[in-house]
Amino acid sequence: MKLSKFKDRKAISPVIATVILVAVAITIAVAVAYWMGGISSQYTRFEKVEIQSALCIKDTATTPLYWKVTLTLKNSGSATATLNGVYVNDQLAVYLLATTPPTVNTALNADVDSTTHQMTIPSGQPATVTIYIGTGWPTTAPLTSGTTIDIKIHSAGGMDYIKLVQLV
Repeated sequence: MKLSKFKDRKAISPVIATVILVAVAITIAVAVAYWMGGISSQYTRFEKVEIQSALCIKDTATTPLYWKVTLTLKNSGSATATLNGVYVNDQLAVYLLATTPPTVNTALNADVDSTTHQMTIPSGQPATVTIYIGTGWPTTAPLTSGTTIDIKIHSAGGMDYIKLVQLV
């Protein structure tokens, strides 16, 4: 008698069961995707420094004469950028000195330890780098007005940011 009691009951239809299983699977997939997206964003941070502008001014009032090159930078990446060197025409010119605000006021060929003298730019923040280039540098072929120089800023992350600047 007990068997007939259960025999008369009906289960849910196979179509409804399939719809419920698909809905549960989609919900779990969306939850896992959001969770993985949160985890991956922690490990995929990057630095990206943009050289927004370069201003070159020749100082004729001092001896020796020099060009003052001011670069305006912005870190548009998601991680803090650590800059540790400036190259002029592929020759190491200066190491960056960490100051507040972050600027560099040093002559070329300054012998500063690059492991302790670095400049950091937080994500989304601007910075200014000023480089003084003497007219007698390099000694083999001194620079003159109208010359285009290649300024490369090197980061601790191994990235190089390049700007061509014409001396006035």
